[in-house]
Amino acid sequence: MAHRSLDQLDKKILRLIAEDARIPFLEVARECNVSGAAIHQRIQKLTNMGVLKGSQFIIDPEKIGYETCAYVGLYLKNPEDFDNVVDALKTIPEVVECHYTTGEYDLFIKIYAYNNHHLLNIIHDKLQPLGLSRSETLISFKAIIDRPLPIVELPIEEAEDDEQGEK
Repeated sequence: MAHRSLDQLDKKILRLIAEDARIPFLEVARECNVSGAAIHQRIQKLTNMGVLKGSQFIIDPEKIGYETCAYVGLYLKNPEDFDNVVDALKTIPEVVECHYTTGEYDLFIKIYAYNNHHLLNIIHDKLQPLGLSRSETLISFKAIIDRPLPIVELPIEEAEDDEQGEK
């Protein structure tokens, strides 16, 4: 996948809004020495390019009662059921991430549970019936690094339109 062309203004805007998604556009405009309209246009461009995927409030799971964070590697009995399993995982609210990965696992998921007993119930009552041959669970004690990617200079690659395969 080719990197999208971002100029210095785009990068400065991204740095500012990544640091504080609630920063007013007029403040971004002042920091960047451009008009508010220019910031609106750039934000729209970055959204249309798929660089920005929206904004959201981040809720601290522990503050609302989810004391256990776990990563679970799933092994499917029948790998051809992959799409059905993914669809079923989407209906389990405690599953907050699901990844296709290399390595041993068919799928790798992130789960939040109220406690270890709740985690056990999720695995036994919600995951096992999906057709798992087995699973491996890692419990996270605490995230010690949790940050957005920095906006840095990226190596220049040949531009490529991913949707249409044009160069």
